[in-house]
Amino acid sequence: MPDFDTVIRSTRVVVPEGIEAADVTVREGRIEAVLPYRSITEGPGPRIIDLGDRALLPGAVDLGTGVHAPGEELADSYHRAGSAALRGGVTCLVVSPAPARPAITCADSLQVHQRAAAGSPVAIAFLGGVNQGAGPLELADLQAGGVVAFQASLSDGGAPDMAALSDSGLRKAMVQIATLDSLLIVHAEDSAELGTPAVSAEQRPPRAERRGLERVFSAARVVGARTHIAPFTAAECAALLSAAEAAGVELGAHTCPHYLCLPSEFPGPDSPVHGCRPPLRSDANRKALWSALLEPGSALATIGSGHLPAIGLYTLRWSLSALWTAARRRNLTLSHLARWTAQSPADLLGLARGRIQPGFEADLVAFDDEATTLVPENDPGPYAGMRLTGRVTRVWVAGRETHS
Repeated sequence: MPDFDTVIRSTRVVVPEGIEAADVTVREGRIEAVLPYRSITEGPGPRIIDLGDRALLPGAVDLGTGVHAPGEELADSYHRAGSAALRGGVTCLVVSPAPARPAITCADSLQVHQRAAAGSPVAIAFLGGVNQGAGPLELADLQAGGVVAFQASLSDGGAPDMAALSDSGLRKAMVQIATLDSLLIVHAEDSAELGTPAVSAEQRPPRAERRGLERVFSAARVVGARTHIAPFTAAECAALLSAAEAAGVELGAHTCPHYLCLPSEFPGPDSPVHGCRPPLRSDANRKALWSALLEPGSALATIGSGHLPAIGLYTLRWSLSALWTAARRRNLTLSHLARWTAQSPADLLGLARGRIQPGFEADLVAFDDEATTLVPENDPGPYAGMRLTGRVTRVWVAGRETHS
């Protein structure tokens, strides 16, 4: 009797090495083996699911997801976000500590979120919030409680619960997080460069990102901390990321599909995407951002939905399709999609997810990369009314097929 529960086969399985025909075997929620196509025969034994030519991708790991919607019970927000994630091919949400009630800045608030998330249909990981008063004991308690990394802001990225860090606060946090052998994710817009009120693109210029990135680079260079900028939108700052790599600083970056797909000239005046922090930038910036992403060995390595109900930005449902729509126009492959949305964020956080590889969680997505969908005009996200290519058809979380 074969030592696995389920076989999912496809002529196009997206593994780390590329795309191949394979039988993916699953045992007790994990991938047991990736075997030659049709090497498992029908008959008594494991259940066989044949996807034919439909692609099989690793489930996306969505870094820095905002979950809590204003005025909604926290548990309801987790369930709602999890359902949207499933429809969008996301099998693990890595939850931002703020804005939320309560913000995840101590072990007690982390436990509140863990209880609220218990019924989520997808896997949940947590980021711990760092504010000006955070000390080594608080951060150590958060890590002991299960956070997979930490998040801070240089402006209003985590407001009102995570006020902007000063340079001394940033260095202090980096020292403590480096001691914990963890990662610091930074919203890098510099508060001193933002206008008042900072609610429009004109009040949130690219120089705010540049100045913030310079501050992060300087601190990380001194401390030696692993750091990730999220979200990264100002393509003019890509040279700073390259400079960090040349200096031996572990500094990476993360962006979102709406920054790659929607130039500031495109959305209508009422689109929720105008509330993005940082804002959408010009079409020229969007094209340059793609160039930075596609640069060999780019430090801009992860892409996530940027879902943030607190500002009315609901993106989980359509982000994978939006990204694929833009990627296929550039003759890119599903391997790029899997690397940016699943493998790289999971590797960044040390999660055994995001790869179709033995020993990893069996978080899998059947994806029809030719299907087109017209996003309803009344959709609350930024893709309303757009025709997107790529549709999630089935999802497995830890080997179990799950429905939204």
